[in-house]
Amino acid sequence: MAAVATGGLAQSGGVAAAAAATTTSFHRTAPGGGSGRLALVPGSRPSVRHGQLLVSSGLPSLDAVLGGGLPVGTLLLIEEDIYGIYSNLLFKHFLAEGIVCGHNLFIASAKEEPADILKEFPAPLLNTSVNEREEAATAVKCKHNSQASMKIAWRYQNIPTLETTQTAISKFGHYFDLSKTMAPEQIQNIKWHGFFLPEETTLCPDIKSGNMACGYTRLLHSIQKVIHQEGFDGSVSQKKQRNILRIGIQSLGSVLWGDDICSTENPQNIYSLTKFLYGLRGLLRTSLSSCIITIPAHLIQNKAIMERVTNLSDTVVGLESFIGSERETNPLYKDYHGLIHIRQIPRLNSLIGNVSDTKDLAFRLKRKLFTIEVRLMVRCILWSEKYAIAFASRLVRHSEPHKQTGSGRICQIAELRM
Repeated sequence: MAAVATGGLAQSGGVAAAAAATTTSFHRTAPGGGSGRLALVPGSRPSVRHGQLLVSSGLPSLDAVLGGGLPVGTLLLIEEDIYGIYSNLLFKHFLAEGIVCGHNLFIASAKEEPADILKEFPAPLLNTSVNEREEAATAVKCKHNSQASMKIAWRYQNIPTLETTQTAISKFGHYFDLSKTMAPEQIQNIKWHGFFLPEETTLCPDIKSGNMACGYTRLLHSIQKVIHQEGFDGSVSQKKQRNILRIGIQSLGSVLWGDDICSTENPQNIYSLTKFLYGLRGLLRTSLSSCIITIPAHLIQNKAIMERVTNLSDTVVGLESFIGSERETNPLYKDYHGLIHIRQIPRLNSLIGNVSDTKDLAFRLKRKLFTIEVRLMVRCILWSEKYAIAFASRLVRHSEPHKQTGSGRICQIAELRM
């Protein structure tokens, strides 16, 4: 394992200079309308906060919450919902955004073939007409005006609203239509690599696993090989212009990967997953790549393992689905399908991350769109639930008979005599 991680760092001697040349300060446009010295990677933009190169997560509303996008060289961890429905949508949005932007893809899974996952990507909404954009902007404006006319508690008056309709007029990131799949000709123009664990086990049976699960070792070797051979670490010059590698790993940590952290509280190798993440972060930090991982956090019985996994990730997002819970039939939640929790924000070139002012986020699946919103109703509902429970517990305490001792008895006797 140490050899793999060290090799990934040693091979990228010149990538630091290449990345620095890409993510440094802005340059003035050359005379005559030509481009300046700074040549950004397609589908990316520099962050105005920390200067890091950013890519879109595939959901502009999520990009806004995360500070403008996902920094290149970082890891986005998605804590799966109970049935893995909505986390799979985020996973596909991230990779589908890479196809629209012309990025290279690396898709890894232990339960689905990457080619089948690729066929299920949602279709991008690239031909949104001017009239549709104006209608979307007008709808947002009207909704804001109607909310402003309502009289609400003072503590909620200044809560910002994040409307996903704004993505139709966004310049960074794209809209995706979940009712349609991506056209085959769009996928054919993209270079992608697949990793299907059952096939890899058959083709390469002699890879030493060391202290990691066999599936993790094979996956780390495959990612390192693609990054090195394609020149994403600067070891070799890329043929055309610089490009970004988007890595997607589905349901990491499940039993299918050969790990037992989801089946027992005391796994055989408790550090197997964390060692893999150490090696992966070493490869990401020294290459033009960005990674998304979905993990069944609700099945991991040892909470210490999940804490270490969170610390080894840059951005952590948790999904809480209403399916099977009391909130599914609650009329107060009828407009939403679940809550989204921002567990961790990356801290890059600063002591603290770009913490968003909005904390109460909800998601819902419309007919065509998967949307993330921060709404006044979400905060009001959560606030009312919290204080309703506190009020009920206080009412129970006051209804219990009190034992009168000392001065309490004296007061009671004095009242009876009077």
